[in-house]
Amino acid sequence: MQVPVKTLDNADAGSVELSDAVFGAKVRADILARLVHWQLAKRRAGTHKAKGISDIAGTTKKPWRQKGTGRARQGSLRSPQFRGGARIFGPVVRDHGYDLPKQVRKLGLVTALSAKRADGKLVVLDAAKAGSHKTKELAARFGKLGLNSALVIDGPELDQNFVRAARNIPGIDVLPQQGANVYDILRRDVLVLTRAAVEHLEARLK
Repeated sequence: MQVPVKTLDNADAGSVELSDAVFGAKVRADILARLVHWQLAKRRAGTHKAKGISDIAGTTKKPWRQKGTGRARQGSLRSPQFRGGARIFGPVVRDHGYDLPKQVRKLGLVTALSAKRADGKLVVLDAAKAGSHKTKELAARFGKLGLNSALVIDGPELDQNFVRAARNIPGIDVLPQQGANVYDILRRDVLVLTRAAVEHLEARLK
């Protein structure tokens, strides 16, 4: 499919042919949901921790004898029913990440790209380069393109002036093509790809 190419100043720069295998796949919400859940699970620190009975500092003496007191039998003052005692089945330090098949991860990225194209939220730029690192100048150019919430994906090497200028613009993210992922694509309204990004993504996902 042919898609028009724009410059940062919103001028026409020809067109580019997008592969149907990468940008024309069926949109599957279940695959997108699996990928987002997998990514967010991997990001969790997993450093939450509550004290078990072995972590509580205190005596190991039996509070009172087993029989004859009229009270319930007890074995430790560090038990959860006592003030200052342990927590039963509390959180422990662990890794929340899990494995996802490579083919599912690949399908998820293809589905996310196809979903943006199907919604008309895909913009192709000739290049993502800036002559200055000034945020104000780049923000004005984004204003011409009507971009308020966008993820910009470039080729393997990013232009450092462009990265520095875009860093302080709210709602704008910049990634190299190897960092393209489902969560970042879906969290922004518009997906902006450069010609280099299109070439590399198609070579990687076909």
